[in-house]
Amino acid sequence: MSKIGIVTPGGDAPGMNACIRAVVRTAILEGFDVFGIMRGWKGLIENEIIKLTSRDMSGIINKGGTILKSQRFPEFKDRKIRETAIKNLINRGIENLIIIGGEGSLNAGLRISRESDINVIGIPASIDNDVYGTEETIGFDTAVNTAVDAIDKIRDTATSHERIFIIEVMGRKHGFIALEVGIASGAEIVLIPEIPFNLKKVINVLKKGIEKGKKSYIIVMAEGVGSSYTIGEKISRLLPHSEVRVTVLGYIQRGGKPTYFSRKLASIFGFNAVKLIASNKSKNKMITWNRGEIMIKDLSVVEKEKRIDFEFEEIIEILSS
Repeated sequence: MSKIGIVTPGGDAPGMNACIRAVVRTAILEGFDVFGIMRGWKGLIENEIIKLTSRDMSGIINKGGTILKSQRFPEFKDRKIRETAIKNLINRGIENLIIIGGEGSLNAGLRISRESDINVIGIPASIDNDVYGTEETIGFDTAVNTAVDAIDKIRDTATSHERIFIIEVMGRKHGFIALEVGIASGAEIVLIPEIPFNLKKVINVLKKGIEKGKKSYIIVMAEGVGSSYTIGEKISRLLPHSEVRVTVLGYIQRGGKPTYFSRKLASIFGFNAVKLIASNKSKNKMITWNRGEIMIKDLSVVEKEKRIDFEFEEIIEILSS
């Protein structure tokens, strides 16, 4: 009987459990034995591998995080470390490895596919939505909805007290979350790492609004732009008559119950990953979501960098004027 391994390395994302559930139940019906690799790549190195059953999947579809746990393990970049991982998979008879993770995790999987005969299937799961080749990743919808909900509450205070609020969302390298949240929350200004921070431009936007009688503002910024507190202090000095407050949303964007769409996407991804393996026609692929449907692409697409749609910035500027 063929065996499938599942691993969730790197950062967790809401919907991962729904994906694990879909993989396990589909795989068992297709005649596979399924094994969960605990704590990401570190668990694979330490041979922390357990057999999963359909019953193990009960009651997890609505839970955030990952039941397989995760742990950062930068040492996996070392080829000798990966050789140990490959050996552990081979010794267990695991011929197929499904990786549910972000850009870094999928790139690690690509290396495994090139350094061994193991069939690696990638499932993009990241709240950052920064995986090339797919319009959406598991968890992104939940993270955006969580941030929008928080900002809706903060706007009530911003309006009541006529304040400028800077709300920092996750996104060290990319501004995908910030842009989506900015549009959905009606933010007046969005700051992202892809565009160098321009304090003068921000002040000009705020001053023009104040001259028109606008009293409150929401500035959404990705964490990769810099220190939100430092930016807040600079704005306060240049606009001494305005009250500036900073809120860092942090890890609340990663946790919580996955939304309907995150669960749906995760379930569809997991199902199609197993069906792809069962077909025995394609190796080393990634399951993607584009134009409202599933597409299968070569895993090598993860080597490319996903770019921001700068049209979103224009939309925000026009709608907030």
